[in-house]
Amino acid sequence: MADTVMTLAQEARARAYATPLDEFQVHDIAHFTSDTLWPWFERLRREDPVHYTADSEYGPYWSLTLYSDIVAAEGDAARLSSSSVHGGITLFIPPADTPAEQFSEDRTSFISLDAPRHDAQRKAVAPLFSTPSLAELEPLIRERAARILDELPRGETFDFVDKVAIELTSQMLATLFDFPFEERRLLPRFSDMLLSGPAETPEAETQRQFQMFETMNRFVPLWEERAAKAAGGDLISLLAHDPATRADGDPQRYMGNIVLLIVAGSDTTRHSITGGLLALNQHPAEYAKLRDDPGLLTSAVPEIIRWQCPVAYMRRTAVEDVEIGGKTIRRGEKLAMWYVSANRDERAIERANEFILDRPRPRQHAAFGFGIHRCLGQRLAEMQLRVVWEEILKRYPVIEVVGEPVRLRSNFVKGYVHLPVRIPT
Repeated sequence: MADTVMTLAQEARARAYATPLDEFQVHDIAHFTSDTLWPWFERLRREDPVHYTADSEYGPYWSLTLYSDIVAAEGDAARLSSSSVHGGITLFIPPADTPAEQFSEDRTSFISLDAPRHDAQRKAVAPLFSTPSLAELEPLIRERAARILDELPRGETFDFVDKVAIELTSQMLATLFDFPFEERRLLPRFSDMLLSGPAETPEAETQRQFQMFETMNRFVPLWEERAAKAAGGDLISLLAHDPATRADGDPQRYMGNIVLLIVAGSDTTRHSITGGLLALNQHPAEYAKLRDDPGLLTSAVPEIIRWQCPVAYMRRTAVEDVEIGGKTIRRGEKLAMWYVSANRDERAIERANEFILDRPRPRQHAAFGFGIHRCLGQRLAEMQLRVVWEEILKRYPVIEVVGEPVRLRSNFVKGYVHLPVRIPT
């Protein structure tokens, strides 16, 4: 019998089920860049859903992999902290020489705060995500999406991430911040540099840090300008004028929220637009179903977000002993709530490993989190995704993926750097 070549997915599954559980490293970025994370989490859900990793580059940590356990953990914000004082929302360990003031709650974003400070700062920017604001933004998003799509080449390969996903979301970010429109692409670029982590060489890392600092520095005069004027409706103005976030002239006290809003305002929409196109190409019957009935976008949009799950996990730190799934997480220990695993948990989501655009309960997913930290911009993200797909379906019966995606080098945000596509003539 001729030898068969094992696919990446088959190889990953074999490795995941052959590796002793106490040697699991589910955070390995290679699992995410190769899209081979799924069997590792499948095995944990089946055999050890509250799993302890004793040794990793992030130190010891717990993994929650079931939907129900993650919902319970998100609801226990009093004992499971998001605060930067306790380590914040990622597993990353900062360099030993990081100044202590960087961990201060005065130098962080509201996602890395606990109540009541979290609630007050989140409330400062909430008006921009209200129903009236979204209704005002939708025609602008539609107009821009139409223009971007009309300019796409036909009959030749191009990068969907660059020409559609980044362009649309960078325009939206520039509008939300009232940031110089001609410099809009600095914003998603900053997000990618931040989330991809340290560069591979000291020289490249120095350049990365310089470019990130340069982008952040552009917000200083914008903040000072907005703070000096009457309150406006953009994010910088809302932050600059609210007592909970205005920072009293110290840039270090507002940069955390700027960084959060750049990342959150870019990544869910950008990576779900790309991930949706990839998923539809991988499931041609679903693509045909959507072409035949664009009204399915009501359920298709949350299904795309569930399937892509742009935020892979969030961290919490126990400030008291907490029992989850029969295991005790001790005070001071950290845990990762793996949303990517919860979104494939068949105990909670029927046929969770299938991409189904007309799913009966499409919003039963973990991609936006739960509790007080549930994604503030989820309705804006869904609206942008719906509008861009409505406009795509008006113009193009199909956009073909013609090569393998290049994925973001991150285990925190599950996204894309490149996706080669072609629109048939």
